[in-house]
Amino acid sequence: MAGKVVGSVAELWRFPVKSMGGERLDQAELTARGIVGDRAHAILDVETGKVISASSVKLFPGLLDFHATYLEPPHAGRMLPPVRIAFPDGASVMSDAADVDARLSRWFRRAVTLARTAPEVIPNDQDHPDAVTVDPSGHRDRVGEQKLGSAAFTIEGLASSLPEGSFFDLSPLSVLTTSTLARLRELMPDAKCDVRRFRMNVIVATTESGFLENDWVGRELALGATARLIVALPDPRCVMTTLAQGDLPRDSDILRTIARHNMIQLGESGQYPCAGVYAVLGAPGSVRTGDSVMLG
Repeated sequence: MAGKVVGSVAELWRFPVKSMGGERLDQAELTARGIVGDRAHAILDVETGKVISASSVKLFPGLLDFHATYLEPPHAGRMLPPVRIAFPDGASVMSDAADVDARLSRWFRRAVTLARTAPEVIPNDQDHPDAVTVDPSGHRDRVGEQKLGSAAFTIEGLASSLPEGSFFDLSPLSVLTTSTLARLRELMPDAKCDVRRFRMNVIVATTESGFLENDWVGRELALGATARLIVALPDPRCVMTTLAQGDLPRDSDILRTIARHNMIQLGESGQYPCAGVYAVLGAPGSVRTGDSVMLG
């Protein structure tokens, strides 16, 4: 692939359970379903059928303080191994344990189930922060239902790029540059603008300034020797970037800062605060930290 080297792979992340803390990797397999094992599970509210997300913070607080890790590395084309789910209080349960649903239900004080296949339509609750510029529909300081997964594409009259049964919001892979992180830290010198807030799969170490990924949409990224990604669209950010997790405090200014400095028009939906990009697979391959990243 002819192109320009724009940086190198600084970090790789996988999140075995949607909206829980994930695992940082030295190496990852990229497939049409994203990084193997990413977002393989999610918690569903039994009564409503909705996917429980950290963005529904008022109903299910503390979800980001759970951590999910595979006991052994998953591989493409094989059955996924069990996931260890660590609770915020230090207790843990395996994803294949007979009492996993009961343990999670007791914690959240609501009947939930650990799902391994997403419904065709993924409804969840979206907590809209008190910032009128963040949501193009004008929602402000309230919780509202949001359709994710293939339904989001249907609403826009587009073909879905998502694998069947997956728990991804809009795309199976996500990329963020250190240039974007550096720009946000420049704009917010007193904030903890940590990479964990953004829950991205691939962090690319770059040297140019600004929201670099904005110019990558529609182009191809080569990661290492064989893996190729097609950058599909900017990543619209939500309240999740502002939530407390671990040693990171709640900080609503992060989303407001993105809204002030990087609002992007997404199709006919309106303008959204964006940081990073979504991507789909161009060619599968194994990627390691330190691999070069080339923009075609």
